[in-house]
Amino acid sequence: MPPASLREHLHRVADWAADYRENIEQRSISPSVEPGEVTSLTSSAVPEKAEPMNRILADLEAVVLPGVLHWGHPGFVAYFGTTSNGPALIGEIAAAALNVSAMTWRTSPAATELETVVLSWIRQMVGLPDSFTGVVYDTASTGVLHALAAAREARGLDIRRRGMTGRTDVPRYRLYSSDQAHSSLEKAAIVLGFGEENVVRIRSDRDFRMDVEQLRAAVDADVRKGFLPFAVVATVGTTSTASVDPVRAISDVCRGHDMWLHIDAAYGGPMAILPEGRYVLDGAENADSIVMNPHKWLFVPLDFSTLYIRRPELLREVFSLTREYLKLDASGGAINYMDYSYQLGRRFRALKAWMTFRAFGRSGLESRIRENCRLAAHFANLVRSRSSFELAAPQSMGIVAFRFVSEGLDAETVDRINEGIVETVNHTGRAYMTHTNLDGRVAMRIGVGNLLTEERHLDDLWAQITRAAEIASHT
Repeated sequence: MPPASLREHLHRVADWAADYRENIEQRSISPSVEPGEVTSLTSSAVPEKAEPMNRILADLEAVVLPGVLHWGHPGFVAYFGTTSNGPALIGEIAAAALNVSAMTWRTSPAATELETVVLSWIRQMVGLPDSFTGVVYDTASTGVLHALAAAREARGLDIRRRGMTGRTDVPRYRLYSSDQAHSSLEKAAIVLGFGEENVVRIRSDRDFRMDVEQLRAAVDADVRKGFLPFAVVATVGTTSTASVDPVRAISDVCRGHDMWLHIDAAYGGPMAILPEGRYVLDGAENADSIVMNPHKWLFVPLDFSTLYIRRPELLREVFSLTREYLKLDASGGAINYMDYSYQLGRRFRALKAWMTFRAFGRSGLESRIRENCRLAAHFANLVRSRSSFELAAPQSMGIVAFRFVSEGLDAETVDRINEGIVETVNHTGRAYMTHTNLDGRVAMRIGVGNLLTEERHLDDLWAQITRAAEIASHT
């Protein structure tokens, strides 16, 4: 593409992106397509000849956009809060233009050193000790996989070199988490060879926090069976309710059995940048590893997840493997992040975070997280204001779990009504939320984390919910 043409189309895309951001509220959040419809609008054969960029950009709007769920819409309160923003968008464009691989320091010194800088900034903001070393990955699922690989290596059984199969000296590893913890634990157990049967889900208490006495009993029972309890995952900000496990008490159990303590703070960790939010990481100084996702609640766009680990040399012991063609690149005293991951090629993810944190400043990040919490509390008060609704769990951080209730209807009917309300609201295109299951009952759930979401959007959502509930309960 000639420079003049590139400049023309970049300006066009910049205008498109700015217009999309400015006018996103006028779009319907939900896609209007059926399965296979986007595919049907594209050619089944690879294009033989070059197509003009004008036609390609026209199809961005005509083919792609109708099949997009607009996560950045201010009425989108499903899953976890995430949003794009100007500084981050500019950072992504710059990173794409540079297109470097942050494998080693030598392959791009700036990519490596900015990653180190940004990781230090995050650690300082949430109050983690300097004894933790960070690594950037794509998602928390990748982070927990690496943390548990390090935990496995810490047992001294030389799994990296000898593997686990065909050995009689490798006991049955056991991993513990609450029944509210993320499903990435089972996936990590599958990949690492533990098997999903050895992920022991501990019953949570009335506030959906891990029951420490149940954990203690499960570990003691496994020891008597000859199993090896090797790790516990405590969650700070569970998916359904943003509950915070009692990390300090869990760490006491870990110390008593020489178990690795990993904290999944993918959602809740950034809450600790607020002075009043430091409670979420109480006891985290006793952890061996911690995952946090700035792409959830520090306004860095997907994907950007961080793992902090107390003994980074264990990651190196598992994953460092330098072939001849990389030995020159890996020389010297600088850190080479490829040694702390199964990934070799690595995106310049730190650039967008570096730009975002500088443009917002710590105070800007704090004020926006605090506003998200205020909005969630406002919505929880709306729920409390109607006798036909109840909170399904204590409102925590930016998450509200709630349900429609009716004494005159059986439980299954009420569950269907709650599911139906979610579907009805989402179908409007003005708002989008999800449902979950708590104590065997269906509950609706919102997560506030979008920079564009205002109180009026939640008031409108509540009006839609109550209207849908009235119609459903009378049919």
